[in-house]
Amino acid sequence: MSDSLPEAEVGAVAEGVPAGVPEAVVEAVVEAEPAYDPAAPAPLNVDRAPSGNADVDAQLGRLADTDHLATDGHVEVYEDVHRGLRDALTALDARPGPPAPPRPYDNRS
Repeated sequence: MSDSLPEAEVGAVAEGVPAGVPEAVVEAVVEAEPAYDPAAPAPLNVDRAPSGNADVDAQLGRLADTDHLATDGHVEVYEDVHRGLRDALTALDARPGPPAPPRPYDNRS
């Protein structure tokens, strides 16, 4: 057996290996395969099209931070992005628009 792998782990892998395969080959395969961790961060690789508004684009770009975080860290980023998008929308409402057209005189004759 190998000092780098517990005997139980090599034995578990060896159970599915056909008879006659040398133990060194089984150990090499076990060492070569990366352990699968379903909770590990994985990038979503979602394309983000520019919106034309710098504030909105900055917030949408922040969503890429979730690609490198575990799932329990996503909530903080989502809340931050939501707050930023809400602020950007509020800022759009606060901007003065074009002046209203002049009203014609009311002819009350």
